Parts: sequence; structure tokens; C-alpha cells
Amino acid sequence: MSEENGMLPMSGEPVEVDGVYKNEWGRELELQRGDVFPADPQLGTTEWQWVEMSFDNHHEGETDPRLYPKKDDIDKQGKVLHPRRQMDRGKK
Repeated sequence: MSEENGMLPMSGEPVEVDGVYKNEWGRELELQRGDVFPADPQLGTTEWQWVEMSFDNHHEGETDPRLYPKKDDIDKQGKVLHPRRQMDRGKK
């Protein structure tokens, strides 16, 4: 089934993906997986559209230390720095 033919989740159905959802009137609400889509106080049962994904960002905006180059990498000749780089193996 294509996305445009799919039905949006309705009030009373369980939330399958953590994220921010918006109802027909534009009310945005952050819901977690397992929650139930609430009814709107004025509309009653309404459709909810997924707006953006929620995720936990466990770092403070710094690069993962495992991705830093090692200080003891002295042997640059033996390292492949580019996927197309070929090792020089003598006469060709």
C-alpha cells in the first residue's frame, strides 16, 4: 500500500513510533511508543499526522572519541587513506 493511500492514525489507536504528531487543527503533541492518540477537546476523534521523529541524543554535541585519529599512527604508508588508493608493490 502506498503512503498516499494509507490512513492516518485516529484517536484511540496506539502510537507505534516515538515522535511529534499533529492533528487536523494543527495541535502538535509529542507521543511515545505505546501511548494512545488522544481525542481533541473540541473535535473529539481526530486523525494524527507524524511530523518529526523523537530520539535521545546521548552526547553533548562532541565527536565520538573513537572517530579521532590515533596519535600513535605513525605508519602512514601501510594505511589505506582512500578507497581507490593502491599499495605500491614495485614495478608495474
